[in-house]
Amino acid sequence: MSPTAIPLATASLVDALYSSMRTRIVNGDIAQGEKVTENRIATEYDVARPTAKACLERLIVVGLLKRSAHKTAVVPILDSEDIEDLFFVRSLLESAAVTELAVKRIPLQEILRTQGAIESAAEAGNFQDQVAADVDFHALVVRQAGSHRLLRAHDLILGELQMTMGLQSAHKATSAGTIAAEHAGIIEAIEIGDSNLARQRMQMHLDGARLRILSSMRDAAQDSERKPD
Repeated sequence: MSPTAIPLATASLVDALYSSMRTRIVNGDIAQGEKVTENRIATEYDVARPTAKACLERLIVVGLLKRSAHKTAVVPILDSEDIEDLFFVRSLLESAAVTELAVKRIPLQEILRTQGAIESAAEAGNFQDQVAADVDFHALVVRQAGSHRLLRAHDLILGELQMTMGLQSAHKATSAGTIAAEHAGIIEAIEIGDSNLARQRMQMHLDGARLRILSSMRDAAQDSERKPD
């Protein structure tokens, strides 16, 4: 192994590679608009080209990378219209999911474990772990609803959702415990079987996230305009 190669966990190699690349993109270590090639992945991680290709294709499927015909894959650049559209679709899907969970009183053991991880990360002030647990929470909410088609639709926007969750200035605009508390409120509504309350709390939670992201993007644009050429 190359002495500068980035180490991977001992799991399925493609899964571990995908997890590492996902984290780097979500956290902005690989920036929006940056190119990502099979050769780059293979070189940085010291893996075979077929392994790098499998990871690259998986990142494209979930939307963390975009690739036009005969073009190099790049991390997509999201503008305010993308955010509005993304949250429009996200709200439809995740509100439907929590409604189904509440109506069917589906057990929430996995979701509760993820909630525990969010709360622990918030208490420790570990932003990256909080984002990772936040990603898992929302993905699990949709998966636990039990609709393969709902899950497939959510998977199509999952990568872009993960990118928005990793916008540090947006997420850090609220207190560390806010997201955990909002998730706890959603869980409470599901557990008591109140589908309307669950849907309302999910919608409020997503509206807050959307507004923070848009505000962060406006602030970044203004900072860029104020910088001298």
